Amino acid sequence: MDLIEGMKGWKRTHDCGSLCREHEGMDVVLMGWVERRRDLGKLIFVDLRDREGITQVVFDPTVSEDAHKKAHGLRDEWVIAIRGKVALRLKGQENPNLPTGQIEVKAEQLRILNSSDIPPFQIHGKIDASETLRLRYRYLELRRRQVFEKIRMRHRIALTVRNFLSEKGLIEVETPFLTKSTPEGARDYLVPSRVSKGKFYALPQSPQLFKQLLMIGGCDRYFQIVRCFRDEDLRADRQPEFTQIDMEMSFVEESDIMEVVEEMIHHLFREVLDIEISIPFPKISYMDAMERFGTDKPDTRFGIEIKDISSIFKESEFRIFKNTIDSNGRIKAIKVEDGGNRFSRKDIEMLESEVKENGAKGLFWIKIQEDRWSSPITKYINEREKEELGKEMDLHLGDLILIVADKKEVSEAALGNLRLKVAEKMELLNKNRFSFLWITHFPLFQYNLEEKRIDSMHHPFTSPKDEDMHLLDKDPLRVGAKAYDLILNGHEIGGGSIRIHRMDLQQKIFRILGIDQSEAELKFGFFLEALRYGAPPHGGIALGFDRLVAIITGADSIREVIPFPKTQTATCPVTGAPAEIEDAQLHDLHIQVIK
Repeated sequence: MDLIEGMKGWKRTHDCGSLCREHEGMDVVLMGWVERRRDLGKLIFVDLRDREGITQVVFDPTVSEDAHKKAHGLRDEWVIAIRGKVALRLKGQENPNLPTGQIEVKAEQLRILNSSDIPPFQIHGKIDASETLRLRYRYLELRRRQVFEKIRMRHRIALTVRNFLSEKGLIEVETPFLTKSTPEGARDYLVPSRVSKGKFYALPQSPQLFKQLLMIGGCDRYFQIVRCFRDEDLRADRQPEFTQIDMEMSFVEESDIMEVVEEMIHHLFREVLDIEISIPFPKISYMDAMERFGTDKPDTRFGIEIKDISSIFKESEFRIFKNTIDSNGRIKAIKVEDGGNRFSRKDIEMLESEVKENGAKGLFWIKIQEDRWSSPITKYINEREKEELGKEMDLHLGDLILIVADKKEVSEAALGNLRLKVAEKMELLNKNRFSFLWITHFPLFQYNLEEKRIDSMHHPFTSPKDEDMHLLDKDPLRVGAKAYDLILNGHEIGGGSIRIHRMDLQQKIFRILGIDQSEAELKFGFFLEALRYGAPPHGGIALGFDRLVAIITGADSIREVIPFPKTQTATCPVTGAPAEIEDAQLHDLHIQVIK
């Protein structure tokens, strides 16, 4: 195109967000995109945008007739360079919403560096396109200031974490991306080898074994902001490729790792958000979390807790309550302060649908009103039960009680989900509040009902509690783990443990998990061999970097804080990956595609 010119001889002097009154009279060169153009005939105004902000540029024929003439042809998203002089805006025409709102640049020269097609959606102003379309043109959406600021914040958080951990004596070490497939709870992404016919690399689900090998190698303190890969079904907080802050340290106990993480979080929030986070974080056991909140990742920004009221109704005349207790089930409840006034019958019906979706048979409710208890089941509740329930739940006028009677794990899960729905309705989920919590005392194993086998609660390299070692042979499901999860606003943002550093103990854990010696040698032989050579006691943690950035920036999904995220079908909207490859490439890789 004849309009397009080069940059030769031009050097940008300032960005579009930094000019102010102090620069009046200065000759400047700005480059960026045309955000909007207003043609008033004699004068043409252009808002010039780059990643740092917007500067108003004025094309006045009395200053430069040539630049004014060229400006008539400018359109949104064209890339231009201007040379001109900074001037103060006329009184009353300042824009207090812009850092550059007190000045404008009177253009003396204009170069058109590139033109642009009409974008498929509006770059500035309100969002006028679906997420699908915006992800398809993600590179255009990144021009939106509110989108790019999340990516910039991601950079600041990574830089702050990297500097902090370095000062703490951890060194950054890169571990391989092309490695061996090892079972870690999700499917691996496999990469065929061209030179080793019929063999495959796996992209790492985590650097777990390599960071343990670094401890055996005497690295002592390691960290990495690392890319990981898992071929699993996706949700709002899952991506096939994701980033984590990975750490491992030698000669430590659980408290040592927790302390480093707490100090890092405290430093991060102070540096990036100017917020003082209180440390140390509260700690509760896994069992306590399940009983009080119905989940091992509770949101503690609000205080609605689950109460076990089974003992109150052990002699109940209400058949459903009586049958539940007789069959070793539990009657559990949550109290919603002022919920009797805030929740309509329709609202409660929606909550009932929620608990049924979580496997419970139903939901019972009671509204505490001035003259009576309003509920379909009040006729089955006697005065003693009312009095005891009032004391146990600390009931007051206007409160709402929500009750689930079912198996223990069902009632806890149903009410755990229900407390989040209630908090949303009561507007208790403040995105500007950050509530951290450690979950500790996890079981080492869990029983897989579908496969009828014992699985690791976290992963097979987690160390048992010292006091429970004697239970490994006779009652492994009662063994506790030296494991800990970090929770923020109801999301698990980190998980770690003290690792097994003795080969004999690691082999015993494999046997309990049904991994025989030949399978262990095949999958983990290199690691078992390394444990023979003086492995130190060590432990670590991995923090979900994408989730942490999303919560800090108030994003609803981690897709918002990843420059080029995948969709929920694990496809790349920009490139179209995954895609078919040519037959010649398949031949080189010794692969045949079955259609």
